[in-house]
Amino acid sequence: MNEYAEYDWRMHHMQNERLCDVSRKRLSDGDRQRALDALKETVDSSLNLALRDKSRCQDDNFLRRFLYATKYDVQQSFELLVRYHQYRREHPELWAPADGGVLRALADGLPGVLAQRDRRGRCVLLMFASNWTPHACPLVSVFRALLLTLERTLVEVQNQANGYVIIVDWTEFTFKQSCSLQAKTLKMMIDCLQDCMPVRFKSIHFIGQPWYVETALAVVKPYLKAKTRERIVLHGNNLSTLHDSLPLDILPAELGGEGPSYNSELWLQQFCRFENIDTPPGQVSTAVSKDKEVPAAKVDKAYKAKDNGNFSFHGNEKSAKSELLRDKD
Repeated sequence: MNEYAEYDWRMHHMQNERLCDVSRKRLSDGDRQRALDALKETVDSSLNLALRDKSRCQDDNFLRRFLYATKYDVQQSFELLVRYHQYRREHPELWAPADGGVLRALADGLPGVLAQRDRRGRCVLLMFASNWTPHACPLVSVFRALLLTLERTLVEVQNQANGYVIIVDWTEFTFKQSCSLQAKTLKMMIDCLQDCMPVRFKSIHFIGQPWYVETALAVVKPYLKAKTRERIVLHGNNLSTLHDSLPLDILPAELGGEGPSYNSELWLQQFCRFENIDTPPGQVSTAVSKDKEVPAAKVDKAYKAKDNGNFSFHGNEKSAKSELLRDKD
Protein backbone atom coordinates (compact mmCIF):
# COMPACT_ATOMS: atom_id res chain seq x y z
CA MET A 1 0.00 0.00 0.00
CA ASN A 2 2.72 2.45 -1.02
CA GLU A 3 0.13 4.96 -2.21
CA TYR A 4 -0.83 5.59 1.39
CA ALA A 5 1.20 7.28 4.08
CA GLU A 6 4.02 5.16 5.45
CA TYR A 7 4.65 5.97 9.06
CA ASP A 8 8.31 6.94 8.81
CA TRP A 9 7.13 9.82 6.60
CA ARG A 10 4.65 11.11 9.17
CA MET A 11 7.15 13.24 11.09
CA HIS A 12 7.73 15.50 8.10
CA HIS A 13 3.99 15.79 7.53
CA MET A 14 3.35 16.62 11.19
CA GLN A 15 5.99 19.35 11.07
CA ASN A 16 4.24 20.90 8.06
CA GLU A 17 0.91 20.81 9.91
CA ARG A 18 2.54 22.50 12.90
CA LEU A 19 3.74 25.33 10.67
CA CYS A 20 0.20 25.76 9.35
CA ASP A 21 -1.12 25.93 12.91
CA VAL A 22 1.45 28.59 13.80
CA SER A 23 0.51 30.61 10.71
CA ARG A 24 -3.17 30.43 11.61
CA LYS A 25 -2.47 31.54 15.18
CA ARG A 26 -0.79 34.69 13.84
CA LEU A 27 -4.21 36.00 12.88
CA SER A 28 -5.15 38.72 15.32
CA ASP A 29 -8.56 38.94 16.93
CA GLY A 30 -9.22 41.86 14.64
CA ASP A 31 -8.38 39.79 11.56
CA ARG A 32 -10.75 37.06 12.68
CA GLN A 33 -13.55 39.51 13.37
CA ARG A 34 -13.12 41.17 9.96
CA ALA A 35 -13.27 37.77 8.28
CA LEU A 36 -16.43 36.92 10.23
CA ASP A 37 -18.02 40.24 9.28
CA ALA A 38 -17.09 39.73 5.63
CA LEU A 39 -18.64 36.25 5.65
CA LYS A 40 -21.83 37.63 7.19
CA GLU A 41 -22.05 40.31 4.50
CA THR A 42 -21.51 37.73 1.77
CA VAL A 43 -24.27 35.54 3.21
CA ASP A 44 -26.68 38.45 3.60
CA SER A 45 -26.20 39.57 0.00
CA SER A 46 -26.32 36.07 -1.46
CA LEU A 47 -29.25 34.99 -3.61
CA ASN A 48 -28.19 31.35 -3.63
CA LEU A 49 -31.23 29.13 -3.15
CA ALA A 50 -29.32 26.94 -0.71
CA LEU A 51 -29.28 29.90 1.68
CA ARG A 52 -32.95 30.81 1.45
CA ASP A 53 -33.23 30.25 5.19
CA LYS A 54 -30.44 32.35 6.70
CA SER A 55 -31.61 32.16 10.30
CA ARG A 56 -28.80 29.87 11.43
CA CYS A 57 -26.23 32.09 9.71
CA GLN A 58 -26.89 34.76 12.35
CA ASP A 59 -25.02 32.58 14.84
CA ASP A 60 -21.37 33.65 14.96
CA ASN A 61 -20.23 30.36 16.46
CA PHE A 62 -21.90 28.48 13.61
CA LEU A 63 -20.20 30.62 10.95
CA ARG A 64 -16.80 30.25 12.60
CA ARG A 65 -16.93 26.52 11.86
CA PHE A 66 -16.62 27.32 8.17
CA LEU A 67 -13.91 29.92 8.69
CA TYR A 68 -11.76 27.56 10.73
CA ALA A 69 -12.31 24.74 8.23
CA THR A 70 -10.89 26.91 5.43
CA LYS A 71 -8.21 28.70 7.48
CA TYR A 72 -10.23 31.90 7.44
CA ASP A 73 -10.47 32.21 3.68
CA VAL A 74 -13.78 34.07 3.36
CA GLN A 75 -14.59 32.98 -0.20
CA GLN A 76 -13.84 29.32 0.50
CA SER A 77 -15.80 29.55 3.75
CA PHE A 78 -18.84 30.86 1.89
CA GLU A 79 -18.60 28.14 -0.77
CA LEU A 80 -18.37 25.47 1.94
CA LEU A 81 -21.36 27.02 3.72
CA VAL A 82 -23.39 26.81 0.51
CA ARG A 83 -22.42 23.16 -0.09
CA TYR A 84 -23.31 22.31 3.52
CA HIS A 85 -26.78 23.82 3.25
CA GLN A 86 -27.35 22.36 -0.20
CA TYR A 87 -26.47 18.87 1.06
CA ARG A 88 -28.77 19.26 4.04
CA ARG A 89 -31.61 20.38 1.81
CA GLU A 90 -31.08 17.38 -0.47
CA HIS A 91 -30.75 14.88 2.40
CA PRO A 92 -32.73 16.20 5.40
CA GLU A 93 -33.24 12.62 6.62
CA LEU A 94 -29.56 12.39 7.54
CA TRP A 95 -30.01 15.14 10.14
CA ALA A 96 -33.35 13.87 11.40
CA PRO A 97 -33.61 13.30 15.19
CA ALA A 98 -31.71 10.25 16.36
CA ASP A 99 -33.68 7.03 16.04
CA GLY A 100 -33.07 3.53 17.38
CA GLY A 101 -30.45 2.79 14.72
CA VAL A 102 -28.39 5.85 15.63
CA LEU A 103 -28.57 5.09 19.35
CA ARG A 104 -27.58 1.49 18.68
CA ALA A 105 -24.56 2.69 16.70
CA LEU A 106 -23.48 5.01 19.51
CA ALA A 107 -23.97 2.24 22.08
CA ASP A 108 -21.61 0.08 20.00
CA GLY A 109 -18.93 2.78 19.84
CA LEU A 110 -19.73 3.84 16.27
CA PRO A 111 -18.49 6.45 16.88
CA GLY A 112 -17.09 6.98 20.34
CA VAL A 113 -15.51 10.16 21.69
CA LEU A 114 -12.50 10.09 23.99
CA ALA A 115 -12.84 12.18 27.12
CA GLN A 116 -9.35 13.66 26.68
CA ARG A 117 -7.85 15.45 23.70
CA ASP A 118 -4.45 14.69 22.24
CA ARG A 119 -1.43 16.90 22.90
CA ARG A 120 -2.41 19.27 20.11
CA GLY A 121 -5.91 19.82 21.45
CA ARG A 122 -7.64 17.66 18.84
CA CYS A 123 -10.80 15.71 19.56
CA VAL A 124 -10.27 11.95 19.15
CA LEU A 125 -13.09 9.86 17.67
CA LEU A 126 -13.12 6.05 17.83
CA MET A 127 -14.83 3.55 15.55
CA PHE A 128 -14.93 -0.06 16.77
CA ALA A 129 -15.82 -1.72 13.48
CA SER A 130 -16.19 -5.26 14.81
CA ASN A 131 -19.10 -4.11 17.01
CA TRP A 132 -21.18 -3.32 13.94
CA THR A 133 -24.27 -5.51 13.45
CA PRO A 134 -25.48 -4.71 9.91
CA HIS A 135 -28.93 -6.34 10.20
CA ALA A 136 -29.73 -4.38 13.37
CA CYS A 137 -27.88 -1.17 12.56
CA PRO A 138 -27.61 -0.25 8.85
CA LEU A 139 -24.49 1.50 7.61
CA VAL A 140 -26.54 4.66 7.08
CA SER A 141 -27.38 4.66 10.80
CA VAL A 142 -23.66 4.55 11.59
CA PHE A 143 -23.14 7.46 9.20
CA ARG A 144 -25.95 9.41 10.86
CA ALA A 145 -24.47 8.71 14.28
CA LEU A 146 -21.15 10.12 13.06
CA LEU A 147 -22.80 13.19 11.51
CA LEU A 148 -24.83 13.98 14.62
CA THR A 149 -21.75 13.47 16.79
CA LEU A 150 -19.79 15.91 14.65
CA GLU A 151 -22.61 18.46 14.78
CA ARG A 152 -22.73 18.19 18.56
CA THR A 153 -18.97 18.36 19.15
CA LEU A 154 -18.50 21.24 16.67
CA VAL A 155 -20.32 23.46 19.14
CA GLU A 156 -16.96 23.65 20.93
CA VAL A 157 -14.67 26.24 19.32
CA GLN A 158 -11.62 24.16 20.21
CA ASN A 159 -12.86 21.38 17.93
CA GLN A 160 -13.48 23.87 15.15
CA ALA A 161 -9.95 25.22 15.43
CA ASN A 162 -7.91 22.10 16.15
CA GLY A 163 -9.86 19.49 14.23
CA TYR A 164 -10.31 15.77 14.76
CA VAL A 165 -8.33 12.56 14.83
CA ILE A 166 -10.19 9.38 13.90
CA ILE A 167 -9.10 5.88 14.95
CA VAL A 168 -10.87 2.98 13.23
CA ASP A 169 -10.24 -0.35 14.94
CA TRP A 170 -10.85 -3.14 12.40
CA THR A 171 -9.67 -5.90 14.75
CA GLU A 172 -11.96 -8.98 14.42
CA PHE A 173 -13.98 -7.25 11.68
CA THR A 174 -15.21 -10.22 9.65
CA PHE A 175 -15.47 -10.83 5.94
CA LYS A 176 -19.22 -11.30 6.40
CA GLN A 177 -19.48 -7.82 7.91
CA SER A 178 -17.49 -6.39 5.03
CA CYS A 179 -20.14 -7.69 2.63
CA SER A 180 -22.51 -5.06 4.06
CA LEU A 181 -20.20 -2.16 3.16
CA GLN A 182 -22.40 -0.95 0.35
CA ALA A 183 -20.56 1.19 -2.18
CA LYS A 184 -23.37 3.71 -2.61
CA THR A 185 -23.47 4.48 1.09
CA LEU A 186 -19.69 4.80 1.28
CA LYS A 187 -19.71 7.21 -1.64
CA MET A 188 -22.44 9.24 0.06
CA MET A 189 -20.36 9.41 3.23
CA ILE A 190 -17.30 10.59 1.31
CA ASP A 191 -19.28 13.24 -0.59
CA CYS A 192 -20.62 14.67 2.65
CA LEU A 193 -17.64 14.46 4.99
CA GLN A 194 -15.03 15.51 2.45
CA ASP A 195 -16.82 18.32 0.61
CA CYS A 196 -19.76 19.56 2.67
CA MET A 197 -18.94 19.41 6.38
CA PRO A 198 -16.98 22.19 8.16
CA VAL A 199 -14.68 19.65 9.78
CA ARG A 200 -10.90 19.34 9.75
CA PHE A 201 -9.82 15.68 9.88
CA LYS A 202 -6.16 15.92 10.80
CA SER A 203 -5.41 12.20 10.66
CA ILE A 204 -7.25 8.91 10.17
CA HIS A 205 -5.69 5.81 11.72
CA PHE A 206 -6.61 2.26 10.69
CA ILE A 207 -5.50 -0.53 13.02
CA GLY A 208 -5.94 -4.27 12.66
CA GLN A 209 -7.30 -3.90 9.13
CA PRO A 210 -7.69 -7.21 7.19
CA TRP A 211 -7.00 -7.53 3.48
CA TYR A 212 -10.64 -7.07 2.50
CA VAL A 213 -10.73 -3.70 4.26
CA GLU A 214 -7.66 -2.63 2.32
CA THR A 215 -9.44 -3.73 -0.85
CA ALA A 216 -12.45 -1.58 0.05
CA LEU A 217 -10.11 1.33 0.72
CA ALA A 218 -8.53 0.86 -2.71
CA VAL A 219 -11.98 0.97 -4.31
CA VAL A 220 -12.95 4.29 -2.69
CA LYS A 221 -9.51 5.83 -3.23
CA PRO A 222 -10.50 7.63 -6.49
CA TYR A 223 -13.09 9.61 -4.54
CA LEU A 224 -10.62 10.83 -1.90
CA LYS A 225 -8.72 14.07 -2.25
CA ALA A 226 -4.94 13.88 -2.17
CA LYS A 227 -4.82 15.51 1.26
CA THR A 228 -7.28 12.96 2.64
CA ARG A 229 -5.29 10.05 1.22
CA GLU A 230 -2.11 11.42 2.76
CA ARG A 231 -3.71 11.54 6.19
CA ILE A 232 -4.78 7.90 6.21
CA VAL A 233 -2.27 5.80 8.15
CA LEU A 234 -2.46 2.01 7.99
CA HIS A 235 -0.95 0.56 11.17
CA GLY A 236 -2.06 -3.05 10.81
CA ASN A 237 -1.31 -4.86 14.05
CA ASN A 238 1.57 -2.56 14.98
CA LEU A 239 0.13 -0.42 17.76
CA SER A 240 3.51 1.11 18.52
CA THR A 241 3.20 3.34 15.45
CA LEU A 242 -0.19 4.52 16.68
CA HIS A 243 1.37 5.29 20.04
CA ASP A 244 4.00 7.40 18.30
CA SER A 245 1.19 9.65 17.09
CA LEU A 246 -1.13 9.68 20.12
CA PRO A 247 -0.20 9.66 23.82
CA LEU A 248 -0.81 6.45 25.76
CA ASP A 249 -2.49 8.20 28.67
CA ILE A 250 -5.54 9.23 26.59
CA LEU A 251 -6.00 5.90 24.79
CA PRO A 252 -8.23 3.11 26.14
CA ALA A 253 -6.93 -0.37 26.92
CA GLU A 254 -8.31 -1.75 23.64
CA LEU A 255 -5.82 0.41 21.76
CA GLY A 256 -2.88 -0.43 24.02
CA GLY A 257 -3.32 2.72 26.07
CA GLU A 258 -2.99 3.33 29.78
CA GLY A 259 -6.65 4.15 30.31
CA PRO A 260 -9.47 1.75 31.18
CA SER A 261 -11.51 -0.03 28.53
CA TYR A 262 -13.60 2.34 26.48
CA ASN A 263 -17.12 2.80 27.86
CA SER A 264 -19.42 3.76 24.99
CA GLU A 265 -22.27 4.56 27.36
CA LEU A 266 -20.52 7.73 28.57
CA TRP A 267 -20.76 9.46 25.19
CA LEU A 268 -24.18 7.90 24.53
CA GLN A 269 -25.58 9.34 27.75
CA GLN A 270 -24.04 12.73 27.03
CA PHE A 271 -25.44 12.70 23.50
CA CYS A 272 -28.92 11.79 24.78
CA ARG A 273 -28.81 14.68 27.25
CA PHE A 274 -27.82 17.11 24.50
CA GLU A 275 -30.60 15.87 22.22
CA ASN A 276 -33.21 15.60 25.02
CA ILE A 277 -33.65 11.89 24.40
CA ASP A 278 -35.20 9.91 27.23
CA THR A 279 -34.27 6.42 26.00
CA PRO A 280 -32.22 4.76 28.78
CA PRO A 281 -28.87 3.51 27.45
CA GLY A 282 -29.63 0.00 28.68
CA GLN A 283 -32.60 -0.18 26.32
CA VAL A 284 -30.81 1.06 23.22
CA SER A 285 -29.90 -2.38 21.92
CA THR A 286 -33.56 -3.36 21.74
CA ALA A 287 -34.87 -0.04 20.45
CA VAL A 288 -36.59 -0.42 17.09
CA SER A 289 -37.95 2.39 14.95
CA LYS A 290 -41.73 2.26 14.57
CA ASP A 291 -41.72 4.35 11.41
CA LYS A 292 -42.90 2.73 8.22
CA GLU A 293 -39.87 4.11 6.44
CA VAL A 294 -36.96 5.14 8.64
CA PRO A 295 -34.45 7.79 7.46
CA ALA A 296 -31.91 5.11 6.61
CA ALA A 297 -34.36 3.50 4.21
CA LYS A 298 -35.08 6.82 2.51
CA VAL A 299 -31.40 7.51 1.94
CA ASP A 300 -30.86 3.95 0.78
CA LYS A 301 -33.65 4.34 -1.78
CA ALA A 302 -32.31 7.67 -3.07
CA TYR A 303 -28.80 6.38 -3.64
CA LYS A 304 -29.83 3.10 -5.23
CA ALA A 305 -32.40 4.21 -7.74
CA LYS A 306 -30.20 3.22 -10.66
CA ASP A 307 -27.91 0.56 -9.25
CA ASN A 308 -28.12 -2.81 -7.58
CA GLY A 309 -28.88 -2.28 -3.90
CA ASN A 310 -27.22 -5.57 -2.97
CA PHE A 311 -23.83 -4.52 -4.30
CA SER A 312 -20.98 -4.83 -1.81
CA PHE A 313 -17.28 -5.53 -1.77
CA HIS A 314 -17.97 -9.25 -1.69
CA GLY A 315 -17.01 -9.51 -5.36
CA ASN A 316 -13.66 -8.82 -6.92
CA GLU A 317 -12.07 -5.41 -6.84
CA LYS A 318 -12.48 -4.81 -10.58
CA SER A 319 -16.25 -5.26 -10.51
CA ALA A 320 -16.52 -3.10 -7.39
CA LYS A 321 -14.65 -0.28 -9.09
CA SER A 322 -16.86 -0.52 -12.16
CA GLU A 323 -19.98 -0.24 -9.99
CA LEU A 324 -18.65 2.82 -8.20
CA LEU A 325 -17.37 4.62 -11.27
CA ARG A 326 -20.74 4.27 -12.98
CA ASP A 327 -22.00 7.28 -11.02
CA LYS A 328 -18.77 9.25 -11.04
CA ASP A 329 -19.26 12.70 -12.53
